[in-house]
Amino acid sequence: MPRSISPTRLNHINLVLEDYDASVAHFADLYGAELLADYPQKDLNAGLIEIGRVIFELFVPSAWFLNARYGPHYLGIEYQADLEEVRAAVAVHGIRIVRDIGLALHTHPADAFGVSFEFYAGWFHEREWEPLGGPMKSAEWWRDEHPLGLTGLKGCTLAVAEIDAAAVFFKSFLSAEVAYDELRPAIGARAVGLQIADGVIELLTPVGDGALRSHLHAFGEGIRSTVFTVRDIDQARRYFAERGVALAAAAAPGGFAVPAGANLGVMFEFVA
Repeated sequence: MPRSISPTRLNHINLVLEDYDASVAHFADLYGAELLADYPQKDLNAGLIEIGRVIFELFVPSAWFLNARYGPHYLGIEYQADLEEVRAAVAVHGIRIVRDIGLALHTHPADAFGVSFEFYAGWFHEREWEPLGGPMKSAEWWRDEHPLGLTGLKGCTLAVAEIDAAAVFFKSFLSAEVAYDELRPAIGARAVGLQIADGVIELLTPVGDGALRSHLHAFGEGIRSTVFTVRDIDQARRYFAERGVALAAAAAPGGFAVPAGANLGVMFEFVA
């Protein structure tokens, strides 16, 4: 039987964006994001930000020309996991490693339904961060003090062409367990929720015309959105209305999305 990875926790979500300073400023202005760390390098700028105790790593290539055709997008997800276990499972599944820095590695997105999975043995959420002079704000602060009322991360949605094959792959590769299988009529999709570590990857495949089919046609397979949970969905709607953000339908009923066009090219969704 193929050897599986058993991730401990989701560390962060990786984004490829066009302008580093403008991206940090956008997320700070609209969501109250805090900068945790900067990692300037010769070929790219990278940094960590936090929104509601959900950490994102921003990757901004020095030569955007090479990424302009595809544009801003979700690159992948980093999980906390045992690196020896990871390397064995990657080899068994025949997955290519596209970046390996020793302490962490990134898999090739073409080998995992458009997602580059990153693995690292450490845990980010309890660290002291130099730009903050200490740890991140508490979950209680984000829930009760920030006007958006964020309560955490549900997970990510992932657009795929063959949903059953994708579910089999993630069960084998990442020890995923099926949490639900249901329709998403708002976007013309079928959804299969996979519990992986402390979050959900929701596989989405088109079952008719709609937003999901259009997205898959335009961008191919890969992460479509980050899904946050909020204390009060109506409060969250008012928060964005007061800021003049035009919202779109979420995949899940009762929620809403900040569309990619209003969010530097990457979609955020919010559910109760």
